[in-house]
Amino acid sequence: MANIKFIKEDKEIVAADGANLRFKAIENGIDLYTFMGKLTNCGGYGQCGTCVVDIAEGGQNLSPRTAVEERKLKKRPSSCRLACQALVHGPVSVITKPDKKKKSQAASEPASSSAADDAEATPATEASAEAVERSS
Repeated sequence: MANIKFIKEDKEIVAADGANLRFKAIENGIDLYTFMGKLTNCGGYGQCGTCVVDIAEGGQNLSPRTAVEERKLKKRPSSCRLACQALVHGPVSVITKPDKKKKSQAASEPASSSAADDAEATPATEASAEAVERSS
């Protein structure tokens, strides 16, 4: 038996060894999908990539990443999995609907960067800045 803890939902469930993470989440009322994911998910066949979860603890207790996951999650941290492809073999802690930027950018950005530093200049923002300067 394996315990699956869903951190955001503050819910812990028990699953049989080898249980599919997506199936157990849905069976227990855990919402894995964003709004668009609810409309476009493939039903658990690994084709859409909308059931992404972040494994906070216990990643070693899941089946290895599949070839499908390697393709779909190549820009995500190694702790991210497709719930439909992950089989549970021991206790895990799961974060549903993880932020895409979470670890991959956090590691590459300096700790002192601010949101203003991250903003990219676009023609619209440059035009707005010029308008503000003219009105001053």
